[in-house]
Amino acid sequence: MNSKLKNIAIIRSGIFARTVSEGDIVLLQTKHFDENGQLTSSLHPDVMICDSVERHLLKPGDVLFSAKGTRNFASVYLDYGYPCVASTSFLVIRIIKQILIPEFLAWFINHPDTLHLIKSQAIGSSIVSISKPVLEELEISVPDLKTQKAVLKISRLWEHKNLLEKQLGELRNKQLQNLIKIAIQ
Repeated sequence: MNSKLKNIAIIRSGIFARTVSEGDIVLLQTKHFDENGQLTSSLHPDVMICDSVERHLLKPGDVLFSAKGTRNFASVYLDYGYPCVASTSFLVIRIIKQILIPEFLAWFINHPDTLHLIKSQAIGSSIVSISKPVLEELEISVPDLKTQKAVLKISRLWEHKNLLEKQLGELRNKQLQNLIKIAIQ
């Protein structure tokens, strides 16, 4: 089944909030994530709580889409131990129809073909951005939940295989360097 994202999710912009050294809430920014949408830095609360901030609190399962700049990715928000809000660099996607697993949506958006399609519709010259309407009109293939879970499992296994191959290559390189070092001594 295919559906436009706007028919199965609500999309809203992240918020602008002034940061402070000691706050109540974490303002998630793109600098906290790697190019694959994985959280890479430790978080500390840096925004004071108020009504305008509190209504934008993220819920586990929200999908964050980095919509500004050239580094676009989707990441599923998890409970990071602190209440969080998303900065204006993100569009927040909250699934309203339980026919879609948040991790599958992030995988689908992060797929090179989907990112290419989305980026082709970016606007702006100095800082490009993906608009909310572009994401709302995104046509998404929605297989049944069992298939979504299978796709995610295959994807995780593939990523793990690639990590193991990278580690193996590094170990082989170290081994070769050690053999060369021994040979010239």
